[in-house]
Amino acid sequence: MATPLSDTPLSPLKTVAVVGLGTMGTGIAEVLARAGRDVIGIDISGAAALQAVAALEASTERAVRRGRLSERERTDALGRFRTSTDLTAAADADLVIEVTPESYEIKQQVFRALDGIVRPETILATGTNALSVTRLAADSSRPERVLGLHFFNPAPAMKLVEVVSSVLTAPTAVAAVTDLALELGKEPVAVGDRPGFVADGLLFGYLNQAAALYEAKYASREDIDAAMKLGCGLPMGPLALLDLIGVDTARTVLEAMYTESQDRLHAPAPVLKQLSEAGLTGRKSGRGFYSYDAPGGATVVRDALTPPEGGTEAPGRTVRSVGVAGSGTMASGIAEVFAKAGHTVVLAARSEEKAQAAKARIGKSLSRSVDKGRLTAEAAAQTLERITPTGSYDDFADVDLALEAVAEDLEVKQQLFGVFDKVCKPGAILATTTSSLPVVACARATSRPQDVIGMHFFNPAPAMKLVEVVRTVLTADDVHATVREVCAKIRKHPVDCGDRAGFIVNALLFPYLNNAIKMVQEHYASLDDIDAAMKLGGGYPMGPFELLDVVGLDVSLAIEKVLHREFRDPGLAPAPLLEHLVAAGCLGRKTGRGFREYARR
Repeated sequence: MATPLSDTPLSPLKTVAVVGLGTMGTGIAEVLARAGRDVIGIDISGAAALQAVAALEASTERAVRRGRLSERERTDALGRFRTSTDLTAAADADLVIEVTPESYEIKQQVFRALDGIVRPETILATGTNALSVTRLAADSSRPERVLGLHFFNPAPAMKLVEVVSSVLTAPTAVAAVTDLALELGKEPVAVGDRPGFVADGLLFGYLNQAAALYEAKYASREDIDAAMKLGCGLPMGPLALLDLIGVDTARTVLEAMYTESQDRLHAPAPVLKQLSEAGLTGRKSGRGFYSYDAPGGATVVRDALTPPEGGTEAPGRTVRSVGVAGSGTMASGIAEVFAKAGHTVVLAARSEEKAQAAKARIGKSLSRSVDKGRLTAEAAAQTLERITPTGSYDDFADVDLALEAVAEDLEVKQQLFGVFDKVCKPGAILATTTSSLPVVACARATSRPQDVIGMHFFNPAPAMKLVEVVRTVLTADDVHATVREVCAKIRKHPVDCGDRAGFIVNALLFPYLNNAIKMVQEHYASLDDIDAAMKLGGGYPMGPFELLDVVGLDVSLAIEKVLHREFRDPGLAPAPLLEHLVAAGCLGRKTGRGFREYARR
């Protein structure tokens, strides 16, 4: 029987065996070798072992060329790495990291074999991101020495490592592996055993919803990916990321998550099964959601689904003058965008004073751009001259495009569209910037619903490139074409979507944020660990709780309620913790307290 490990400090993990030399296993081996560990790479395929050596040689050579590694350090690292096709080569390892395919049968076979090979004090780690660490540990003769060690791809570049404990794992084993992760220059996050852990647990639900959005033909793959990159600052769109991860891998992870959670948001979208079973697994096969130049290639090539260049839409209408209704941050930002692009702008608010204050805010924004060298003083002055503030919507009589950016209240917007209908000339386009309300409800408040469309800008409007162009079932083709042309002229990227709650970005973003809140609510992980996991493991510019506090918890709750009301999915019900914080007046940075506390300005 193995010696109890709970109180016995472990010796440093100097020799590490990596079982499975695919992309992830090879990357982990490189990280270990470059950090001074002796590494034994083991794979049943001799070809895979040779490929791992070649990959390590190529990767370290690139590091030398870029000045990140000296020639001596490269030679030493390569000298510390050896390969084998026999599992018995792990006999002297202090730590074994298993990175084999996501299959209980394969992983259990490896763990059972290792039980008879390694020393009693050796720690066994699984690199799984979908399977139960507890189940693998229970099947081992040394469950207290089994844990999860989840690196992210590419392992040499990604800082996050999730250290996964089961109820059987000894604290000293966790401590030893955590210390190793820190010595490797990684950021270890301690998590419990559930499918997906923190980062993938949040990421794969979002990816699944994006796949379902595409499958429903709600938006094109290009528009879904562009929306999330430009609207949320993500390094890669969800469908491109699914192709990189592997459509089959994503399906496996989601199946495991759904088995545990029974949350419909985790039930794999049927398109994932269809692509997997057709062998269209993403980059590795040369085709998934997109087509690539070759199996394993990263270059997207045109295929039957690629939009035609130049478009095929009806000729648009002429837009020279623009009316912007509202005096808040969004209205000011949109007015600035149009004026910078050369349009004359009528900026209307409920009073002349509010409109003048909004123009003054634009003046300060333009001055900051001048100070930063982004705009000349002359261009800033010309931009400001194009904006006419007014306290009367009657001044919209001659505008070609009337755009509202008032409170997110349907009754308020409908009343305003009734005013637009009376004062705007025939043929003027009437647009709403709503982020969650039905555009068609605004259209029906007019006698010309064919002229009404959604233009959802993102905050801050001068900086954010994305505009969601929302056409209703009544929107005329030439109105849609005009708005896309206008977006191009004001240097924004338009994405098309239908008139349903959340459009693209909020429909994908807010369920992800809600699931992060549920993780904290269930005491699965801390705010700091979840934020770190998504920034370091997913490349997100902000963690979910940082973002929630910036957006405002009241705004977030309102959007969650709209999504839940529209789609009637229990998984979209706002997390009770969010409702409690809003009820307590903890709304985020604007009140000084949300999920975190902030210094009052």
